[in-house]
Amino acid sequence: MGAGGRSIPPSVRKEKPDALARVPSEKPPFTLSQLKKAIPPHCFKRSVLRSFSYVVYDLTIAFILYYVATNYISLLPKPLSYLAWPVYGFVQGCVLTGVWVIAHECGHHAFSDYQWLDDTVGLILHSCLLVPYFSWKYSHRRHHSNTGSMEKDEVFVPKTKQDLSWFSKYLNNPPGRFMTLFVTLTLGWPLYLLFNVSGRKYERFACHYDPYGPIYSDRERLQIYLSDIGVLAVFYGLFRLAASKGLVWVLGVYGAPLLVVNGFLVLITFLQHTHPSLPHYDSSEWDWLRGALATVDRDYGILNKVFHNITDTHVAHHLISTMPHYHAMEATKAIKPILGEYYHSDGTSVFKAMWRETMECVYVAPDEGDKSKGVFWYNNKL
Repeated sequence: MGAGGRSIPPSVRKEKPDALARVPSEKPPFTLSQLKKAIPPHCFKRSVLRSFSYVVYDLTIAFILYYVATNYISLLPKPLSYLAWPVYGFVQGCVLTGVWVIAHECGHHAFSDYQWLDDTVGLILHSCLLVPYFSWKYSHRRHHSNTGSMEKDEVFVPKTKQDLSWFSKYLNNPPGRFMTLFVTLTLGWPLYLLFNVSGRKYERFACHYDPYGPIYSDRERLQIYLSDIGVLAVFYGLFRLAASKGLVWVLGVYGAPLLVVNGFLVLITFLQHTHPSLPHYDSSEWDWLRGALATVDRDYGILNKVFHNITDTHVAHHLISTMPHYHAMEATKAIKPILGEYYHSDGTSVFKAMWRETMECVYVAPDEGDKSKGVFWYNNKL
């Protein structure tokens, strides 16, 4: 890479120094209990009516967009109609990403006080977006239990230098980074579900659709079957729609927005857990609280609201994942004074950030000369 590559020191960047300064990796001087006490009690309360209001709102907007697209785009002159469909796909994809986030809340038991209701809503919403709800719920729960762990985290687990693929050095340039980002944003989600790409290492092949895969325990296997049935039912519905309306119609109305949903899902997760300032830990150093703090809040502008603030309240979400999204902003403000330097937020534009992180965060390694060899920082010097 240009200038021979460089490691990620805790300062010296043209960007905002506070955004790229390393967060502390030492054990914090506060406890989770102290953080919870700082949050107003009502923030922990889950309301069925309020949670459903977001479902109804998002689905109403999605239906309006669908109605306008299917009834009026064809009336536009040809050049405009060709532009209108991509615009529809992007906007509808943003709205459906919000739906995805609500189902994600169901998986955390943050939707209501009733687990059966959370799982029912989550299964329906996620299945409609071709997500195996229970399969993801259980692997995602383990991600929250092991965030920042080099051995046990479930997603976007960074590689050490010796674990890099042989072709990594050929991708460490602008064309290679562009190709990496393109493949990650378009195929990253299905590759993760099917082949556990970017996930933790298991002793054998891991797949989110396999009830008997190493990701799941015996008591979880029946629900993995239910997830598979949900996804298959939606696939069958799409097949019938394609037979009736045509494949192009299905791809335009459903496929393009789904591609946007999958892209945003991967991008949001990538940027929340990949940053030059964030540490990762091996088993000699890792503990739950330090791992949970090894994440960063990002700013997506107006999309923060569309995505129900999963983007800019992710630190609070990792600390208390059962808290509803509509209280997360208030909770974040309450805990920031206690977190101090342990709270990390980066307002860098999303486009600039995803390019920078792809360039800078190639692998992780302990600092040279650091007595603690269990704390790993991002590096890009190949």
